[in-house]
Amino acid sequence: MNRENREHFQVMIQAKDMAGQMGGLSGTTTVNITLSDVNDNPPRFPQSVYQFSAPESTEIGSPVGRIKATDADIGVNAEMDYSVIGGDGLDTFDIIADRATQEGVITVRKPLNFERKSVYVLKVQVENTRLDPRFSSMGPFRDTATVKVTVEDVDEPPVFERDSYTMEVKEDADAGTTIGSVSAMDPDSSRSLIRYSIDRRTDMDRLFNIHPGNGTIFTLRPLDREETAWHNISVTATEFSNPRQLSRVRVHIRVLDVNDNAPVFATVYETFVCENAKSAQRIQTVSATDVDEPKGGHKFFFSLPPEASMKANFTVKDNRDNTAGILTRRSGFSRAQKSVYLVPVVITDGEFPMQSSTSTLTVRVCSCDRDGNMKVCSAEAYALSTGLSTGALVAILLCVIILLMIVVLFAGLRRQKKKEPLIISKEDVRDNVVSYNDEGGGEEDTQAFDIGTLRNPEAIEDGKQRRDIIPESLYPPAARRAPAGPARDQADVRDFISQRLQENDSDPTAPPYDSLATYAYEGNGSVAESLSSLESATTDADQDYNYLSDWGPRFKKLADLYGGEDSDRDS
Repeated sequence: MNRENREHFQVMIQAKDMAGQMGGLSGTTTVNITLSDVNDNPPRFPQSVYQFSAPESTEIGSPVGRIKATDADIGVNAEMDYSVIGGDGLDTFDIIADRATQEGVITVRKPLNFERKSVYVLKVQVENTRLDPRFSSMGPFRDTATVKVTVEDVDEPPVFERDSYTMEVKEDADAGTTIGSVSAMDPDSSRSLIRYSIDRRTDMDRLFNIHPGNGTIFTLRPLDREETAWHNISVTATEFSNPRQLSRVRVHIRVLDVNDNAPVFATVYETFVCENAKSAQRIQTVSATDVDEPKGGHKFFFSLPPEASMKANFTVKDNRDNTAGILTRRSGFSRAQKSVYLVPVVITDGEFPMQSSTSTLTVRVCSCDRDGNMKVCSAEAYALSTGLSTGALVAILLCVIILLMIVVLFAGLRRQKKKEPLIISKEDVRDNVVSYNDEGGGEEDTQAFDIGTLRNPEAIEDGKQRRDIIPESLYPPAARRAPAGPARDQADVRDFISQRLQENDSDPTAPPYDSLATYAYEGNGSVAESLSSLESATTDADQDYNYLSDWGPRFKKLADLYGGEDSDRDS
């Protein structure tokens, strides 16, 4: 039987009793038979040659085309594998099986180049994944076909000879010095000319430039290795025929070191020497540093300047290990005679061209004990011995001063809060405020005092005992509303002023005599009642102004109290 020809069969079966004799009974049933598949058919390509095309810009792994073989079997017996077994595109293309559709998908394995090769021929094979050994005698269960792939030309951007470039230039090179060159070409058959340029986003300081025709890179101004040792720029190559076709490459420029910096002290050295120091005593060890980086490492030499070596109090001993010791040349130093010595030290490197500089060491004279421990010295030397610098001491002193100022200010504010204000509110002022800046000569000097506005008793807060006037129990309200005679008013004002003066003299928190003293007491009652010109205009023309005669003696008494015999005050 062949399942590929007929898969299903139906059989009717009859059963009879009485051995099938006449008169017996019978029954029938139907049996359905389905043939199961075996792998007895090889896969076959429906055509022997397949043709596809792909642009040369196709990326690696991208599909080029699909082919499919047929197999009369079903299920796992119809599963197939595809492979490239020959042809000139064996290393350029690949084929994989799609298990969902049992198709062979041809993909790109290496970049395509139309200018290098435009047509590839592949020999592709297909076979079953599971073979049945019972049918091996029927022949190989595989098939082959030929696949031709045509590569299409695409306008491609320029291609650089290298993926990146590395160049070197000395830091003392003059402007216009050539560093190196880059090269790119148009991969298309047209071979368009290439124009080169530098991406200025990678060269913001405009240190380099490139020849647009041949790709030569040169400097625009001198370089400094100590500032920047490496420069990474991007060079762009553009086709003249199609400016949209461009490519970029990275160029790494290394700046080579040149001995153009002199060595200096490794740090700011400050030390001290004891007054009882002996000759040839080491007081400090110094070292140097240099921003240059010679290939063989640094080599420094230390010495005194020739002009300072004749009358020097100190000498320099080179340790031959890039350090030097500062030694005394005599015994005994006097802090009273000279407290600070400045020792110049010449530092020279061993490179070419040789560079040298002069650094200064500060030596302070201090009083020491027999063991050489410092006892008395200047503030800077003491800070040096205790590990504190001058800047640290200044910072500590400033902090102490600021804290003292804060404490004094806080105490003054608390003291000011406890003192009663001179003026309680703006509504209590009934006249202009008079101010003066004459310190005066004491109570005998009439120019030192001035009576400003007086406080109104009716504006006093309820329940608050006033200290600037005699309590109201001495002046009943009825008495204040009655016309006051000259003698009572004089005593009232005199007592008020005397009380206020006594309070200010005995109060330690009172302001000095040249400060403003404000009073808001107008006295008890007024004969004039109102001096408004508006009210006078509405009354009869024969209004009585005799009350002015009562005020004359009052002003006279006030003038006697303050001015004495001053005729101007009397008037």
